[in-house]
Amino acid sequence: MFDPATRERAWLLYAWCRACDDLADGQELGHGMQRVDDAPARLALIRERTALALAGRATGDASFDALGVVAAETNLPHALVYDVIDGFQLDADDWRPRTEADLYQYCYHVAGAVGGMMAVVMGVDPADTDTLDRACDLGLAFQLANIARDVGEDAAAGRCYLPTDWLAETGIAQDAIMAPANRAALTMLARRMTARARLHEDSARIGAARLPWRSRWAVLAAADIYGGIARKVAAAGDGAWDRRQTTSKAEKLVAIGRSFLQARLTRGPAVVPRDPVLWTRPRD
Repeated sequence: MFDPATRERAWLLYAWCRACDDLADGQELGHGMQRVDDAPARLALIRERTALALAGRATGDASFDALGVVAAETNLPHALVYDVIDGFQLDADDWRPRTEADLYQYCYHVAGAVGGMMAVVMGVDPADTDTLDRACDLGLAFQLANIARDVGEDAAAGRCYLPTDWLAETGIAQDAIMAPANRAALTMLARRMTARARLHEDSARIGAARLPWRSRWAVLAAADIYGGIARKVAAAGDGAWDRRQTTSKAEKLVAIGRSFLQARLTRGPAVVPRDPVLWTRPRD
């Protein structure tokens, strides 16, 4: 859905995000999350390679070199990049949210900051903080939906992103989140989270109106598809974690068509991405 220049930059940025996530969690292409025994060393490697990439130097890793290319082409704020790495640090430190504010802090670092980076990739001026905030909102909506959907998967990996205040409020023990007796209370918390996600999704749609139309189309489609996951979690009730909640191919196609019409009917100010410098070889 993106124009060719934006699409290429999104691929490059995704390569870095994917590589960092896999390194931090001992995964391969996002699968097989596990506890790692050398988390500090992994985070140090991520920071080292990222610093080299942002300085325009070769890293020896194509995924990190990709970040250097897209950062140079778009004037990507380095602070957003390091905010994302700080999210990996939270997981490495086995950090757990105590309050709702803590939950939002985590969601910002692992997803909201990525939304900000993607906005810059789509041509938003880094000085346009309001539009960056709207992009951050979409990241928050996505992550809240993820957390609500993946409670069981996270618990199996020894993680929990539900605020301990929320768990205490509903009488759920942290070491028995998925116990059958807790399903009704867990459903209430998941619906609370997905309701928060919808508010951030609505805010993000305001910012999407300011994007070039093809980027607007992509963002609205993503919001519709991910929002659909959150709404499925809420609708499934106590059975939300019996199977992974997803949107089908048919539902995705409907969302893409619906978003196409929304994007064409919404007029925002012109934001034109610069021509790309094609990434054809490693940087010197």
